[in-house]
Amino acid sequence: MLDGGVLALRMPEHLAEQFCAVAAMVSEALLRVENLPIIPRELEDILAISTTERHRWLKDGRLASAGTRTVKLYGRAKKITFHVFNPRRVEEILDRDLVDTWREDDAIAAAENRRRAAARRALTRSRKSPSPSAKPTGEQEGVRPSLEGWEAFEREGLLR
Repeated sequence: MLDGGVLALRMPEHLAEQFCAVAAMVSEALLRVENLPIIPRELEDILAISTTERHRWLKDGRLASAGTRTVKLYGRAKKITFHVFNPRRVEEILDRDLVDTWREDDAIAAAENRRRAAARRALTRSRKSPSPSAKPTGEQEGVRPSLEGWEAFEREGLLR
């Protein structure tokens, strides 16, 4: 019987020898299960993450793979290969609450990427069509002023 994370084994008293043998087998099985690698679906359920997050974090190294497994599914011609994960590492991720930290980092990075993309689009628009108030005159036509140090501002998208 399994109740709230506690496994209880009950047998009649006159089967004490068999009880010890069964208890030893169950203990050994539990030790083996504890060390089995975690498959991707289980990982997503345990950490409460999406497949996209799992792929992103695996790709950038935040989520470490314990290796790969290749299996041939029943009724399919091709074999599939997938990453498996170390249960100790997954436990560490849960204990340190890294999923929330990683999600916050991803949100910050996404906001920064959107800001940079908007700045690049604005810069591209400004280069394509000059503003009506800035009409070049004679000598200045087609010549950009060379100011020292402004390239860094332009690269960062600070000049709009």
